[in-house]
Amino acid sequence: MRYVGMQTQISRNNTLSVLLLLAFPCILLGMVWVFLAVLCSLGYGSALSPDGMETGFDASLVNYYFLNALPWVVGGVTLWFVIAYFSNASMIRHATGARPLTRRENPRIYNIVENLCMTAGMDMPKINVVDDRQLNAFASGIDNSSYTVTVTTGIMERLDDEELAGVIGHELTHIRNHDTRLLITSIIFVGIVSTVMSMVVRVCYNMMWSGALSSRSSRGNSKERGGSVVVVMIVGLVCCAIAYFFMLLTRFAISRRREYMADAGGAELCGNPLALASALRKISGNPGLSGVGREDVAQLFIVHPRHMVSGFMGFFNSMFSTHPDTRKRIEILEQF
Repeated sequence: MRYVGMQTQISRNNTLSVLLLLAFPCILLGMVWVFLAVLCSLGYGSALSPDGMETGFDASLVNYYFLNALPWVVGGVTLWFVIAYFSNASMIRHATGARPLTRRENPRIYNIVENLCMTAGMDMPKINVVDDRQLNAFASGIDNSSYTVTVTTGIMERLDDEELAGVIGHELTHIRNHDTRLLITSIIFVGIVSTVMSMVVRVCYNMMWSGALSSRSSRGNSKERGGSVVVVMIVGLVCCAIAYFFMLLTRFAISRRREYMADAGGAELCGNPLALASALRKISGNPGLSGVGREDVAQLFIVHPRHMVSGFMGFFNSMFSTHPDTRKRIEILEQF
């Protein structure tokens, strides 16, 4: 793997954060335009035409209604993003069941984090704990006021000081490299599209169900209108699915190298690559936080709890996973 310096990685992540802020809205707006264009192409131009006449595909008409919808789409997405961006800490705590860890409760963890932060020359983040006897850890936050390292009770009990220092060093490197800010940005945008898509699915289902019921009691125009609504909703669903797919690909494309960089940074901070390799081996054998139902939040973990899948599904997951194979990470660490 080609060497990439820490400052280079930080600069790259900052650039990617800006690109994400631009790419995700562009994908979303692109799907709005495609939605309107497909309706016209399928012969539903009368739904857009001011005089209700059938028009077929008309680029000028599509552009006209797209420009009218643009402020509402941009405004809604911006408002949604701002709220989610600044409430990400509470969202993650709620999803994982994390709680603050006090110094009195566990001075050992505080001493390790403080020593590593002094070595790295960075401010000390908050420390949270999840009551889980299995092993895992993750970093989160978007700025110094929200940066947090979260560990499970299991990882504190089963790892020795050097192994724990390697894991915490890994998470501190994510914070130093602004990986957490980058991931949370992508998580929010994918969450927006995922929510919109689920809403379209629900509305489409309700429309189809209502159409099935109404067809028993009515004929002619009402039935045709019901069929038109169903087609419109199906087109919207397909567009949302396409947007969601491209957003996932964009996010996955930027996620894997950050784990290798965080492993290298963690090994450098703790001064013992073999200790981090040993910690990863223990965690991969019993990864905690498997009860977290949100796949987007699970991408923050040092080892993805659902990543150990063999056979065809393991190959498929490896193509779309945000984490590289844990065995490869261990092999690289053991080469230092």
